[in-house]
Amino acid sequence: MARVAVVTGGTRGIGHAIAVSLKEAGYSVAANYGGNDQAAQNFQSETGIPVYKWDVGDHNACESGLKQVENDLGPVDVLVNNAGITRDAMFHKMTPEMWNDVIRVNLNSMFNMCHPVLGGMRDRGYGRIINISSINGQKGQMGQTNYSAAKAGIIGFTKALAQETARKGITVNTVAPGYVDTDMVADVPEEALNKIIAQIPVGRLGKPEEIARCVTFLASEEAGFITGSTITANGGQYILG
Repeated sequence: MARVAVVTGGTRGIGHAIAVSLKEAGYSVAANYGGNDQAAQNFQSETGIPVYKWDVGDHNACESGLKQVENDLGPVDVLVNNAGITRDAMFHKMTPEMWNDVIRVNLNSMFNMCHPVLGGMRDRGYGRIINISSINGQKGQMGQTNYSAAKAGIIGFTKALAQETARKGITVNTVAPGYVDTDMVADVPEEALNKIIAQIPVGRLGKPEEIARCVTFLASEEAGFITGSTITANGGQYILG
């Protein structure tokens, strides 16, 4: 029987590519989304992957949504925490709402999504959790103190949870994409985007499918010796020693 994988923010952009890649690798995939019903229906029609709507920033909603997935498809063995939003502003102009919205969706969702599935993974002695961070969680970015803080927090969360779960057959890893050709990046003004691309040694934006391949590998049984790690897929824009 196919292992069940849940991808949050799974109907658009990087999440879309991850969900499709996991399905092609033989997983039974559920794609979560938060708001764009039309995009979700188009995704489901195109891919045949079932979609589930809930707010990853709401713990009760995550519990209910994951319970529905498990009722429909079976126990969740692979969780990809991909959902994320931006509310960009220079810090002195940032409102509490802009800060709290990003922390709630991008960071609090780590607890909200992992907590309901972890007990089952521990009982079964198997699990794969892959959290999507960002280059800006590693190096910071002007106008994104909220986003950078949340994405850096994901890396710390991953390292801690990996240590707690390693002996239970559960791996927890992070993928930190650089600038990838998605709707989120398309919103960046052209002049600013050209400056960003000029700083990427490979000379281009990443492709969602390239991030998806990293996730699909980490989700595999063959990746069982890798945990607490961060894969930086950013075209050489930011290299950690």
